[in-house]
Amino acid sequence: MQSGNPIVTDDALAAATRRLEWLRALAQADSPRQVAAEIVRIAQEDPACKSAVVLWEIEAASAPESEPPGLPADCELALVRTAAGKTGPVFHTRGEHVALRLADTYPVVLLVAVDGVTQRHRFIEQAAGWLDLAGRRMARALETAELKVALKRTGRAERLQHALFAISDLAGSERDMPDMLRGIQAIVGTLMYAENFFIVAYDAQRDSMRFLYFADTEDTQTPSRDPLHEIPMASRVGSLTWYVLHDGRSLMGNTEQLQAQVSGPLVIIGPDSCDWLGVPMRREGRVHGAIVVQSYQEGIGYSPEDRALLEFVAEHILTALERKQGKAELEERVRSRTAELAQANGELREKIVERQRGERLQRALFQIAQLATADISQEAFYQRVHAEVGGLLDAHNFYVALLSEDGAHLEFPYFFEDGVRPQPSRPLGLGLSEYVINHRRPLRADAAQIRELVASGEFALHDPGKPSVCWLGVPLLAEAGVAGAIVVQSYDEAVLFGPADEDLLCFVATQVANSLRRRRAAEALRQANAQLERRVAERTRDLTNTLNQLREAQDELVRQEKMASLGGLVAGIAHEINTPLGICVTAASHIRSEIGHWRQDLAEGRMDEGIVEGMLDELDTTMHVLDANARRGAELVRSFKQIAVDQSSGQRRRFDLSEYLDEILLSLKPKLKRAPCEVKVECAHGIEMDSFPGVLSQVLTNLVMNALMHAFEGREHGVIAIKATQEGEQVALTVSDDGVGMSEAVLKRYFDPFFTTKRGSGGTGLGANIVFNQVTNVLGGSIRASSAPGEGTVIAMRIPRVLESKSAQ
Repeated sequence: MQSGNPIVTDDALAAATRRLEWLRALAQADSPRQVAAEIVRIAQEDPACKSAVVLWEIEAASAPESEPPGLPADCELALVRTAAGKTGPVFHTRGEHVALRLADTYPVVLLVAVDGVTQRHRFIEQAAGWLDLAGRRMARALETAELKVALKRTGRAERLQHALFAISDLAGSERDMPDMLRGIQAIVGTLMYAENFFIVAYDAQRDSMRFLYFADTEDTQTPSRDPLHEIPMASRVGSLTWYVLHDGRSLMGNTEQLQAQVSGPLVIIGPDSCDWLGVPMRREGRVHGAIVVQSYQEGIGYSPEDRALLEFVAEHILTALERKQGKAELEERVRSRTAELAQANGELREKIVERQRGERLQRALFQIAQLATADISQEAFYQRVHAEVGGLLDAHNFYVALLSEDGAHLEFPYFFEDGVRPQPSRPLGLGLSEYVINHRRPLRADAAQIRELVASGEFALHDPGKPSVCWLGVPLLAEAGVAGAIVVQSYDEAVLFGPADEDLLCFVATQVANSLRRRRAAEALRQANAQLERRVAERTRDLTNTLNQLREAQDELVRQEKMASLGGLVAGIAHEINTPLGICVTAASHIRSEIGHWRQDLAEGRMDEGIVEGMLDELDTTMHVLDANARRGAELVRSFKQIAVDQSSGQRRRFDLSEYLDEILLSLKPKLKRAPCEVKVECAHGIEMDSFPGVLSQVLTNLVMNALMHAFEGREHGVIAIKATQEGEQVALTVSDDGVGMSEAVLKRYFDPFFTTKRGSGGTGLGANIVFNQVTNVLGGSIRASSAPGEGTVIAMRIPRVLESKSAQ
């Protein structure tokens, strides 16, 4: 049977293109919302998906984030929160919703409404491939967003710290109060919009306030800007500044928003601002003043972060003001606050360094794991491991020691150390490497500790050369025990290994041990595969020779089967032709006899009109019989000639399928006369084929004869139906019967060569096999058999109407 490249449909190509575009869009998505949008898009491409939404930050106190925006119903949100704590899908008990957690490290949930409850499992199975990739991409986007927020907060903290230092410097400088306050305005301006800025001091005992500093681009008529002038609070009742000082809490927003925040009527003094922010300056729960910034421009306003920032800065501004009055006490407070910030900043930096170290360790372990299956030499493997370890700690002097298979020697497959070249192996002794292997735990020792081990007798120096300043070795633990050790050492006082280095090397050693085990297993597998391939090659040669012999024998049997079939056809046709020929001979003899009588009547003068009329009637009847039977014999001969030529020559030609089926049925007529069945043919005229009619004749003859032999055993009557229809450029051809059918075991072996249930009754077991080979190999089609006991048999074939260029085999 000819084989070719698989046909890629337009739909499959379009689906692959969409999937590729989706993967590209997913890779280019930067934010969690963009990634979520791509997840929703691919989910909604499923025909069963009615709607989809991705939710994250589910465990936060506020409402979770979602894409598309907008929260689902309460019952669906409860389903989402349940799925956030599960690893598998969660289904709605009374609905069609299913929730799936996408990422292991973050509570991200995909909520999908499917078209029917039965579609939920199909959707999960279809989406399994892309859900894992999308979940990992979403986790990476969330992690990146957190890092960006942390970085932004770090930058803001640095600016805040810089501002606090600047305020502290102003307070300790020799500047006068107005100059220092202008500097404070400039510092606040680096944190938020502060073109309009004022500071008031509040005296609770006198119930008055003073404008220490006032800068405003719109309000040029506010009186009493003198820092020494006291303003009674009673004259400012209901103003924004009065509420901040009186209530001791911050206010922010436009006039309408501020009215909703105050505890009484609001009195606007001066120009109305677009956005106003005022915070109290408090110390130990008491209000000492207020700081106010405001904006008169649309689009320039303040956020909750600005309020929190100004509240934080207000305390330091109050400190700066108090420092002018008591510099010594203020300096101590600034130092204390600075120390706290420095400690917080240091802790943050330590966390960042620790995280970077963890990322390097994870990357190194991943690279070492990949080396286990890399197609590289053992030396290259250890060199790459050395390079990865060197990226985590100082591994200038590095070696790997492995126990030999008999456990009596210590081998050094890799050793990197300046000026030292050890032997490939040495007997086990009391070296530091043996100490680590025997005790199955890491050893980190400096020169003094090494000398103590030597003095205790647990360790003996093998090399009297330069001693290590610091030595670190960890065991390579395998499933069966200890495989060896991995060691780094330092000869430099500036390079000392600590507990963190020991932990790192232990992590690496575990991965190296696993990699060594996998490489050894892979090498053993390669050797076993090589040996197996040699055995398979030898066995293949033997089987090929045997198969060639079987093919030759099968071809010979097929030729014999074809000749036997043709011989049976000749015998049947010869028997069928005898009938019309016998009738013709009988009619000719009858005419010859009648002609003698007519001559005698003519000689004796009895030839009258009546005798002539009878003679003509007799001749007409006899000629009609001769003509009909001669035509019948000629038709049988023509049909037999065409079928015989097709089967014996194997020539390809054009033919009408309907007419050819009639010829095949006519050639089978002698064998069908006494058969307990009838053959029905259903084929539309005009199906023109360009193929091998002889092969088709043999296929149909074998199938009909096979049905005659097997299908109607024990039955008095049956029907064999031959049906042909054109479907595009294919012809669907079926041969079916309503006979006894076949069991499942017989059906499985129906097309096997030499398989027959009539071995003792003349069956060869080649008929169905010849049909299979002829249909698939010569006619370029396909064939399938279906049957069940008592339900008959259907042989369905699909054959090209116009065969590709080839010759009959």
